[in-house]
Amino acid sequence: MKKRGVGYGSMFYGLGYGFSRTDIASATLALNQDGSIIARSGEVEYGQGSDTVFCQIIAEELGVDYIAIKLITADTDVTPDSGPTSASRLTFVGGNAFIKVSRSLKKLLHGVAEEILGENDLVFREGMVFSRSDPEKSISFKKLAGEAYARGVPAVVTEWYNNTTHDVDPETGQGDAYATYCWATQMAEVEVDTETGKVEVLRIVAVTDVGKALNPLNCEAQIEGGVAQGLGYALEEEIKEEGGYVKTETLGEYMIPTSLDVPPIEVHLLEVAEPKGPYGAKGVGEPALIPTPPAVLNAVRDALGLRIHKLPANLENVYQLIHGEEAGN
Repeated sequence: MKKRGVGYGSMFYGLGYGFSRTDIASATLALNQDGSIIARSGEVEYGQGSDTVFCQIIAEELGVDYIAIKLITADTDVTPDSGPTSASRLTFVGGNAFIKVSRSLKKLLHGVAEEILGENDLVFREGMVFSRSDPEKSISFKKLAGEAYARGVPAVVTEWYNNTTHDVDPETGQGDAYATYCWATQMAEVEVDTETGKVEVLRIVAVTDVGKALNPLNCEAQIEGGVAQGLGYALEEEIKEEGGYVKTETLGEYMIPTSLDVPPIEVHLLEVAEPKGPYGAKGVGEPALIPTPPAVLNAVRDALGLRIHKLPANLENVYQLIHGEEAGN
């Protein structure tokens, strides 16, 4: 017999390290004479899309084409420290660092443009710098870069963003633990085969407060990836131990979801701008993963009327739960 159930999982998560632990990010921009830009950051991109977001921020601040930017990350020979890629902090902390450094470089170039155009209310947009009151007074960003070089204006700028918070009061537990928090809720619909114990996830609906989606496609993709990881945590991934020895000896024995195991995922981006974030953005890394296992397990509970207390909810464990309950164990 197959039974269906629906379950929900919700979470909130402190963004960054919090509790007075050092939480910094660096960013360096080097302006070339032809107007191209070399950006450097100690942050590490491993698929979440941070490189794309950083280049978007630079392009937005300086009004240049995205393809004019070359980004170098995580090279200890040329990039200053920015801390690990963890705690859903990369867009928030690294993004703020790139806003700071882009505005510092823009301020230097603004001074050069003022000399050339005789105007001080200037707009940087679409590869041009022009007067807000008289758009005919303009100079291309590329030419402005050359003029900056000719005047000996500093071509390399580095800035740091410090996200370190104060600690909570040890007596009351109250205080500034984290800079901000991430929120997410997911719904899972499952079908459980009571004869075999197989749990099939039919669909997932994920709602995540992303602050501001700087790149909606990146956000959606990261949430889908997080859901896939959460499914593995809930249903397949297991390290077996016996007598203090790890019995799962190879990755071939550690089961993770494949593309065939991932059900339809309906993603909803809830945009509630975070004042401290870059353009209002927050992290979506852990929020995409954490709600999935409880949503799936609550759906199994809804289908069977039995609560799973041992992960993963694989064939063996679910079968034993069902038939152990039937036997009165």
